Amino acid sequence: MPVAAWRWAVGSGLVPLADAGLGLWSRAVVEVADPEQVRAALRGPIGAGVAADRLTEALGVPLPILRPRVTAAAVGHLARAGLLVYLGGDTQFPDVHPDQVAALARRRDLPALLDRHVPLGPDQAARRLGVRRTDFDLIVGRLGWLAAVASVDVDYKHHGGVTRVPLYDAQEIALLEVVRPSVDWRAVRTVAAGRRSPLAGLPPAAPDGDRVFLAEVARIARVGRAAVVNWRRRYPDFPDPVAGTDVHPQFDRREVVAWLLAHDKIEVPTGPTIASLVLAGSHGATHRFRLDAPWLALADDAADEDCLSGWSTDADADALAELAARSSGASLRQLTAPGTGPLAVLGEVRVIDRFRSGAGGLRVTLAWPASLRGAASSARPEGGVVRHGVRYMASGASCGYERHDCGGLVLVSWCPGARSTGTRLRRGWSGTPAAGSDAPRLRGQGQMRASRTPSDLRGTNRGG
Repeated sequence: MPVAAWRWAVGSGLVPLADAGLGLWSRAVVEVADPEQVRAALRGPIGAGVAADRLTEALGVPLPILRPRVTAAAVGHLARAGLLVYLGGDTQFPDVHPDQVAALARRRDLPALLDRHVPLGPDQAARRLGVRRTDFDLIVGRLGWLAAVASVDVDYKHHGGVTRVPLYDAQEIALLEVVRPSVDWRAVRTVAAGRRSPLAGLPPAAPDGDRVFLAEVARIARVGRAAVVNWRRRYPDFPDPVAGTDVHPQFDRREVVAWLLAHDKIEVPTGPTIASLVLAGSHGATHRFRLDAPWLALADDAADEDCLSGWSTDADADALAELAARSSGASLRQLTAPGTGPLAVLGEVRVIDRFRSGAGGLRVTLAWPASLRGAASSARPEGGVVRHGVRYMASGASCGYERHDCGGLVLVSWCPGARSTGTRLRRGWSGTPAAGSDAPRLRGQGQMRASRTPSDLRGTNRGG
């Protein structure tokens, strides 16, 4: 039988582990094994490059902004970590079983496993951090925040022959934005090509050690200083001070970070946060988009605008621009983003900026009138507005209904709350504030706004 079949039988448990020494089996074990069953269990194998492509696809399509592609060398690291069975070929780029690769691709913790077991070269590390290569070189060189954990010789053949490439711990790279809370990482990631890095003005780590005060430990853990003081009292294994005074002790940053991780006070970010958008197209068709590392600014005045920016692909950015190019803009059926409940926008969603960062990512910014924002429906997968107005405006005498659950003070003719929820009007109105009401008069109010309401949203169960 093929050697790969026997290796897979051992790795999958069909036959026992070597019992007669390293890589040696006794005759009794070999004779008991079923040759046909061992042969049938082997499918493939597939090469490391094919396995790497399948794992990369499992990370997301398109690939998230802070996630480098899985390489053939990464498959070798996963095999040495025991997550894949080596079936043959080069130990650095092994052949593996396709079913085992598929099972690994289905694991929800795949990004965390890659960070834990696969070191990254400089270019991959810059991608993992979402910065330019020159910024990463600043982090390693002048600032001294990272150090290589290994190296590998790469033969570039026509580009200078064999070159030694340093490798960096992916978990340390992912933790940088956590353990360096004073850095404006959003500014670092959005700096344009050829511009001076925000990192250039920061002081390097001290030669005798990277030290932090209790206040900095609190910022890293996102707690108050009193909580860190309490941890020092409660936990005997909390790191000892390495400098400072009794009142203002200083701690080694690496020791503190290791302790915070061990006690679940912080965690390694596995990737960017994601905003999911469902936009309405022509004839009621819906289009789904994804924005990585979103930045959502919701106005607290209905006369202002909301803004949403995030990293996108060129194809998605072009499709967004095409939908928003209509005279009434796009209609946002549902927006799911960190820090807020599901939102929807009746129209006038438009693209106001497309920015290419120095790291190569494309950041898109959308905007819409805050007065058209509402809560999104949870009853239908495609979303839709169920409440109108600025959600967190206080209800008052200007509200047109006896029950103040409409989420805002904007009175519009299409709001069917009395019909859909049984709520009674306190006084009559037809798309404009009632006489004597102190409701704000907003841009595009009343019948004009009703005329711009997308036809595919009419008839939705929108509570007044």
